[in-house]
Amino acid sequence: MQLRQLRTDLQIWTGRPNVQACVGRSTQLGAGKGHTSVMSNARPDTPRVDPLPGALQKAKEAMKNSAANAANVTATLAHNEMVSAGVGRFSRALLFKGAVPARLREMVILRMGWNCQSVYEFGQHTLFGLDVGLTRNEIYWLTKPTSEHGWQAEELALLEMVDDLYNDDCVGDATWLKLAQLFSTSDVIEFIAAALQYRLVSGLLNSCGVQLDEGVPGWPDAPPTTA
Repeated sequence: MQLRQLRTDLQIWTGRPNVQACVGRSTQLGAGKGHTSVMSNARPDTPRVDPLPGALQKAKEAMKNSAANAANVTATLAHNEMVSAGVGRFSRALLFKGAVPARLREMVILRMGWNCQSVYEFGQHTLFGLDVGLTRNEIYWLTKPTSEHGWQAEELALLEMVDDLYNDDCVGDATWLKLAQLFSTSDVIEFIAAALQYRLVSGLLNSCGVQLDEGVPGWPDAPPTTA
């Protein structure tokens, strides 16, 4: 992989995983539906797929003067050039060429990362979310049932969309009606694509056991008022 392409690919990997196991941890989804999902598999606390040493060195060199530190995921996916290129290309398109509001897009991605219990994904998109206007309090509430926070109508519709996709791989009729009243057809398709792309990414990160890079947050802390 050429260094210039590596730098481009690294734009999508800006997070760190948390090595805590998730057995018995409730994801607290979709309060309106009373759904609570418990992860049946712990997330690996050591790599199942070791980062390729050469790719890891190149990634670290590419990021040495950058705030991003996501060498492990780049060097892990380097085991399969086709997957690395394909996942990276579509993720970059969603993040940097999409038409939907970036703040809403990041809410969708963060909610899916939480649902999948991919702390690596959640951490990297915490940084993206903060950069496009989400607050730390809002990011925390994305991990809770939707009824526990005063989301705006368009925000609530998107969170319900993510939960529908996570639970049943289909947006429900009631949620679809809300989306159709609030967004264009093009935007609805893009939001669905973002949610499902980052479900794929979350599954790769979890299953390969991609481990911590330095300097990026994991799960959010509760705001002082909710402690």
